Amino acid sequence: MTAAYEDVPFSELLHHPAATTRRLDAVRALRLRRRDAGDLALMRVEQMERDATVVDFSSRLLTGLVRTDNIPALRQALPEALPWITFLPAGDVDTLIAELVDTARGAVALDNLAPIALLLAQWKHSAEIYADPALFDILTREPEGDLGAVPAPGPAE
Repeated sequence: MTAAYEDVPFSELLHHPAATTRRLDAVRALRLRRRDAGDLALMRVEQMERDATVVDFSSRLLTGLVRTDNIPALRQALPEALPWITFLPAGDVDTLIAELVDTARGAVALDNLAPIALLLAQWKHSAEIYADPALFDILTREPEGDLGAVPAPGPAE
């Protein structure tokens, strides 16, 4: 099995492009470290397309499970993928599932997985709050903490 990625200085790609890209024979991607900006990833198009196929399949499978009333099976399997959901209240897990399905469908349609990553990070942070009784107490204490339900936004102007 090939490694997921290898760290490579960006300058190595600039100075030795052929040798650097040959490293993709042993890894799925190269993480190009840059000093003055965010890192980049270099991968073969075939790998990118395979990854996109898997994400599309996973999104459609998730949507199909929810649409065919297999939410109990999904609820049972989800802790394997997201172990931290054990700290979320049951109602929040249902909300997470609904938001995950909608977000995954939309993100795949846009070829942009960032919304899925953001959603999962937000829910993970919620689980971290529920897992820490002292933090939960601080954030839900009135009046500085939880100020109650937020009304739904109105129509866009």
